[in-house]
Amino acid sequence: MSFTQLGLAPELLRAVADSGYTEPTPVQRESIPFVLAGRDLLAGAQTGTGKTAAFVLPILQRLHASPRPDGRRVIRVLVLVPTRELAMQVEESVRTYGAHRPIRSTTIFGGVGFPGQVRALRNGPEIVVATPGRLLDHAGQGTINLSQVEVLVLDEADRMLDMGFIRDIRRIMALLPARRQNLLFSATFSDEIRRLADGLLDRPASVQVAARNVPSDLVEQVVYPVDRERKRELLSHLVRTRVIDQALVFTRTKHGANRLAEQLERDGIAVAAIHGNKSQPQRVRALADFKAGRVTLLIATEVAARGLDIEALPHVVNYELPMVPSDYVHRIGRTGRAGVDGIAVSLVCVDEAPMLRDIERLLGHAIQVETVPGFEPDRTIRAEPIRLRTGQGGRRPTGRPRSSAPAPHRSRPGTATTRSQGSIGRWPVTAASTSGGPRRYGRSSYGRPRP
Repeated sequence: MSFTQLGLAPELLRAVADSGYTEPTPVQRESIPFVLAGRDLLAGAQTGTGKTAAFVLPILQRLHASPRPDGRRVIRVLVLVPTRELAMQVEESVRTYGAHRPIRSTTIFGGVGFPGQVRALRNGPEIVVATPGRLLDHAGQGTINLSQVEVLVLDEADRMLDMGFIRDIRRIMALLPARRQNLLFSATFSDEIRRLADGLLDRPASVQVAARNVPSDLVEQVVYPVDRERKRELLSHLVRTRVIDQALVFTRTKHGANRLAEQLERDGIAVAAIHGNKSQPQRVRALADFKAGRVTLLIATEVAARGLDIEALPHVVNYELPMVPSDYVHRIGRTGRAGVDGIAVSLVCVDEAPMLRDIERLLGHAIQVETVPGFEPDRTIRAEPIRLRTGQGGRRPTGRPRSSAPAPHRSRPGTATTRSQGSIGRWPVTAASTSGGPRRYGRSSYGRPRP
């Protein structure tokens, strides 16, 4: 199927073609007809599946097809997102796909000045892309009027709930007209998401394009076991030997992101950090430098990286494993997008053995383990508990206690391995024996927005 078969207007098809796309992704193919028909929608889609265009394109068509009879410029579409980065990217998609018939739009998020946003709202945008907290600030100050909203989109609803926005979302819903179209997009469907959907959506169409907590088949996953004190040294080695050319690197805390960035800079590697304590201009500059290739490693926390949309990102590195197993899937979903292969590398020390088992249990299979010559872990080091500082951005895992049973080994197809049993704590280690050490993967390019 091509975009021409979805019933989109010629100017939208031109904009899609200008961006280099001819075939819709599954979520676009299934969602766009429902949105064009005015149906409420519950869509399950991981990041990187093209879900932004799945609602932006039909919303633009709706606004073009039904202008207000009184000619007034009012806010007709509200898109709620969890992070400022995602807000900017969604609004950029509005401008990209509306290039041949522009619709006025703006973003509302914290970390930047209030007066500039007030001026933008006075200019009469029809589409507002906002984070919940700053939107409620404007509502409290009387600088925004949501009484004419026709379409509400909750994008990455699971992450908004994870970040504690449920009360803010319900307060915002109370400010909207009762009659409107509602679109909810979520990578996972917890009981809380289901309750939110039940109270928000009216006889919704349902679209599910990716199994829950399943990473893309385009992402190759590998674990490098290493001592906790040698992780930074190993990461520098992988960069210097061109095993990793460019990567988004995850830490658990803001403090850890800053410390790692400083250490890597001393190693002579071009790095930037992006997290909640960085100002908006700093975050925008770091992302721009990374996309332009001026920065080799972009160090990020889980929350800060949510919504980052980087074309053809070659590598994701889990410098520290996440406390919550499903966050691993979200992290590695930053690569392996839009038909382009990606590599997810995890540097795992003895302390993280239980976390790795939980991740493998969630995935339903073991992740290939390869040792890097010269960085073999010291088997005499004992595991230490992982504690996060209060306010450092980590989340405690919830649910049943971890099992100590190891996950079964499964070799990566096409990789010759020799199984040598060691242990990191109670974690069985499989060493991939290669004469040349870790493999080298090529550089990928960056550029155009993904639909």
